[in-house]
Amino acid sequence: MSVKPYIIVAEDEDALSTLLQYNLEKEGYEVGVATDGDEALMMINERQPDLLVCDWMMPKVSGIEVTRRLRAQTETRNLPIVMLTARSEETDRIRGLDTGADDYVIKPFSMVELVARIRAVLRRIRPGLSEDRVIFGEIVIDRLSHRVQRSGRDVHLGPTEYKLLDYLMQHPKRVFSREQLLDAVWGNDVYVEARTVDVHIGRLRKALNGDTDYDPIRTVRSAGYSLDMQG
Repeated sequence: MSVKPYIIVAEDEDALSTLLQYNLEKEGYEVGVATDGDEALMMINERQPDLLVCDWMMPKVSGIEVTRRLRAQTETRNLPIVMLTARSEETDRIRGLDTGADDYVIKPFSMVELVARIRAVLRRIRPGLSEDRVIFGEIVIDRLSHRVQRSGRDVHLGPTEYKLLDYLMQHPKRVFSREQLLDAVWGNDVYVEARTVDVHIGRLRKALNGDTDYDPIRTVRSAGYSLDMQG
């Protein structure tokens, strides 16, 4: 099974955040919930999501300020953001989009509409998360048949190596620490030693590279691993 896209919902209304979490999980997303802007920023710093759903009006740090801060940082500059708000004036919508939100949904909204908007943003900004085939350089993952190929050659991977490759291909050239990969692939409720990542990366390299191919998995000393076809 491929890695689920990870969404953080930043919403201070308990009933709404619970409803959002339930519906997004039902759609196949992994969901983390933050109750204010500070908590959202902390969660994003610990593990960057594939998309942020963010309420405009939140305690401590507003959704607009969260968006502004994320857009000011290199690591989160391109993080997809869908803003939720009760403000329906055109000037407010323009302000939200100008701050850096990728889409803007006015309360009250239907869950069907919100899920469709999220899917559209992910498809537009990170197409690898919504496609049955993920391609990076000469590597192709077919999620329907659960097959991996490199330069037309079948690559046989175990379940964990498959998940690792899928996740790295969703975020090419980004460096992930062992801890971030553990959370993303094994889940943060499973205790696995960080060095286990090295073992599975080694297996993935061996299967992916064969005898002659250059190694697309870059080891960044004291930082982690990155998928980079600059061979």
